[in-house]
Amino acid sequence: MEERRFATSIFLIIPVLISIMVGVICTVIILRSEVKFTDATIFPETGFNPVLNAAFYVIIIGFSATAIYLLLRIAVHRFLRVLMGGAFFVGTFSLSAIYLQLLLTILGVELPMIAVLSASFALALGVLRPLIKADRVLNVFILIFGGSAGALLGASIPLHSSIAILCLLALYDIISVYYGPVGKIASQGLEHLPGASFSYRNIQVGLGDLTFYSMLVSRMFLSFGWLVCVAGTLGVLFGSYISFKMLEKKSVFPGLPFAVLFGLFTSLLVSVL
Repeated sequence: MEERRFATSIFLIIPVLISIMVGVICTVIILRSEVKFTDATIFPETGFNPVLNAAFYVIIIGFSATAIYLLLRIAVHRFLRVLMGGAFFVGTFSLSAIYLQLLLTILGVELPMIAVLSASFALALGVLRPLIKADRVLNVFILIFGGSAGALLGASIPLHSSIAILCLLALYDIISVYYGPVGKIASQGLEHLPGASFSYRNIQVGLGDLTFYSMLVSRMFLSFGWLVCVAGTLGVLFGSYISFKMLEKKSVFPGLPFAVLFGLFTSLLVSVL
C-alpha cells in the first residue's frame, strides 16, 4: 500500500470490503455448484508439507516481482504495460469462463463450451478500454478480479497450506516492501503496471493484497462456515485499517501482515469456540 499524505478514514476499508464480498459471493457459487477443485499445491496436506507448498508460492511471487522490477529498471515501459495488460486480460477471461460454467452447473443449463468461451472473451474485452486508459472504471474490475481470484485460490488450496501461504506471504511482504522489489516498484510509480493496484483517495492497494484477503475469507468459509467467514472478514478489515493508519507516518507500508494476522486470529478463535 502506498500513499501521498492523507488522513486515515474508516471509509478507506470500503473497497477492501467490496472485494471480499465479491469473494464471498464467488465462494457461495463454488459451494452451490458442488464442483470439487483439484488442489493447487505440489505436496500433500501432511506433516511439514504445507510449509513447503507455501515456500513454493512465495518463491514464484518473489521471482515475478523481481522480474517486473528489472523490467522497470531497464525502462521497457511499453512492453511492461502490454505484458501486465495481457496478463490481466487472460486472467479476466479465465475467471469469467470458470464462474460462468459454475453458474450454468447450478442452473442445470448445458451450453457448448464454445458459447461459454465466447461469452468469457466478450466479458474480458470489456476490461481493455479501462485497462488502456487506466481510468476509474478499472478500479471496479480490479476489485472484482481480486475477490473472484481469491475465492478460487481458497477453494483450490487446502486449509493448512492456505494458512502457511498467508503467513509466509505476510512475512515476505514486509521484507519485499522495505528491502526487496515491491518497495522499489512502488517508489518508481505504478502507472506502467495497469491492473496491478487499486487507486483510491491517494492510496494504492495491490491486487495481490485484495486477492489474498479474499483467499483467507473464502478458505475460512469453506472450512468452517458463515460465522468464521464473518469473523475473518472483520479481522481483515481491522488489519487493513491499521495498515492505512500506518500510512500517516510512512510513505509505503505492506498490506498483508496486519490483515492476515487479525484475519487468521479472529477466524481461528471463533472456529474453536
